[in-house]
Amino acid sequence: MLRHLSALVLVLLIPGLVSAQDDFRRDEEAMVRNALSAAPASIADDATVMDLEHNVLREGTNGWVCMPHNPELPGNAPMCLDEPWMELIDAWMNRREPDVRQIGFGYMLQGDFPTSNVDPFAEEPREDNEWLGDAGPHVMMVVPDPALLESLPTDPGNGGPWVMWRDTPYAHVMIPTPRQP
Repeated sequence: MLRHLSALVLVLLIPGLVSAQDDFRRDEEAMVRNALSAAPASIADDATVMDLEHNVLREGTNGWVCMPHNPELPGNAPMCLDEPWMELIDAWMNRREPDVRQIGFGYMLQGDFPTSNVDPFAEEPREDNEWLGDAGPHVMMVVPDPALLESLPTDPGNGGPWVMWRDTPYAHVMIPTPRQP
């Protein structure tokens, strides 16, 4: 009986969740607000905002691109990225070697999505992939030569910056920041 009741609750809730996701995708103002919450105003105020399909919702002037969270992914968070970070993300998403030629920064001041600290393509926790439920709010830094990161720790619990995805072409520094109000 309880199992049937749980299934009924899911059947009744799923259309509402799908509708909320669809509403968010159609509400450009909500997407812009959400995307801009990823970075400080000094970055966000003049950033380009793209939706989840990379359509430009607002043109910017400072070279930064902010994107909203994806309501279809659990724990997904908004982010603002500069050009080197856009290159890194594109390379990661397309599983190719990134061509990062200068130091780059990205902001995720609303926290992060669940991910592995060691495997950029892990989709779920495993005993060997140092799964992070939420890396918390942070600034990310990518450098042209990942060898420069070798002296930094990889432990997200060390109280300071650490290297995520070391020994991969997508290695970068995670710099924790205070939680935003």
